[in-house]
Amino acid sequence: MTIAITGLPGQLGRLIVQALRTRAPHIPIIGLARSPEKAADLRIEVRRFDYDDPATLAPALAGVTTLMFVSGSAVGQRERQHRNVVTAAQAAGVGHIVYTSLLHADTSTLSLAGEHRKTEAMLAKSGVAHTILRNGWYTENYTQSVPPALAHGASIGSAGEGRIAAAARADYAEAAAVVLADGGHAGRTYELAGDTAFTLADLAAELSRQAGRAIPYVDLPEADYAAALVGAGLPEPFAGALASYDRAAAGGALFDDGRALSALIGRPTTPLSASIAAALPA
Repeated sequence: MTIAITGLPGQLGRLIVQALRTRAPHIPIIGLARSPEKAADLRIEVRRFDYDDPATLAPALAGVTTLMFVSGSAVGQRERQHRNVVTAAQAAGVGHIVYTSLLHADTSTLSLAGEHRKTEAMLAKSGVAHTILRNGWYTENYTQSVPPALAHGASIGSAGEGRIAAAARADYAEAAAVVLADGGHAGRTYELAGDTAFTLADLAAELSRQAGRAIPYVDLPEADYAAALVGAGLPEPFAGALASYDRAAAGGALFDDGRALSALIGRPTTPLSASIAAALPA
């Protein structure tokens, strides 16, 4: 078996490489990156693999038996990009594709879901054995806001009482390594999420506890939250997208209690308290 991992040098791709090395050090790993030099520190073979340049794709998959297909980050471009990757995998004779999709992609109200649904459909029609990892939200999506929350004395959002079953990025990477290294996962779709869901008010309460001072959660209307993000320096389209994700979370789009993630990795998912502790300034 030879496993190739796309999405390098991104955070999830790096963590998958590390998890796979730990779980199956005997399996050869090939990195796939738009700019291979940026992944040189991983000390594996890294081939050029640009979702926007089809000519780079099939040649880079030569000799690959299993492809870890980390979804692209260019929202609005991913259907085309992902079609390029699936077509190249077919041409190269890849035997198994493991794809990172979105939690409950088939029913999700998140604006991100459409491109994932289309990619899942491509894989179903491709004739290539595949496994779908429908990843929930990363806890880091929220803990990256710890420093500004501390600086301003409050945490803001627009998720209301929505329960968010997030998990650490490393938890999802470990699950990917399990599926890549072990047999028997082809044809499966996994809804992956954290064991214990939290609201943004819960997150603020835990941050307050660890910081030793009150950091309240302030729930804003979606438009006001987007405006606040623009005021903090985010581009307007990105701010609007983030606010819309919170609105979807308020309706339950980021909740799941199936515990498939902890079942795959054989341990509880990383608790919110640990993720917040890791994000606090030294």
